[in-house]
Amino acid sequence: MQTKKFSISTKNIAISGIVIALYVVIMYFTQGFSFYQYQVRIATSLYALASINPFLIIPLSIANFLSNTLFGGLGLLDMIGGFVVGILTTVSCYLIRKINVVLVALPILIIPTLLVPIWLSYLIRVPYSILVVSVGIGQILPSIVGVLLIKYLEKPLSMIKETK
Repeated sequence: MQTKKFSISTKNIAISGIVIALYVVIMYFTQGFSFYQYQVRIATSLYALASINPFLIIPLSIANFLSNTLFGGLGLLDMIGGFVVGILTTVSCYLIRKINVVLVALPILIIPTLLVPIWLSYLIRVPYSILVVSVGIGQILPSIVGVLLIKYLEKPLSMIKETK
């Protein structure tokens, strides 16, 4: 009997689908505190996974887009903004990981904190400075969890690259 070998791209697609689903499910169960004054979005800690496997950059951005579509309710600007923030954050996580794993917390904390209030201030009519503080406080926990995810999952996820 011949066994089928899956190509790296097939594995990447499967893992991407799982990560998108995981992101959306986490957002579903945490939406009660993910879309209010302190946006504690535990799912954004998954951005750190792109520092291990950069093929997750676009899937994680799509996951943010989907969660803003399904649970956010603020429309197209919020959906597209979330997608852009997802790309910028995951790319930054990937690039900064080369320096030090602990520094991956910085893009998860800083990029959403500074960019999300740009369109939120327009959409919900709250000053940018207030939203920066609010979003920033909410991003502290996800940035820490992101680093912990890398430390815990780096070995198992890097094995995906090595299999042929």
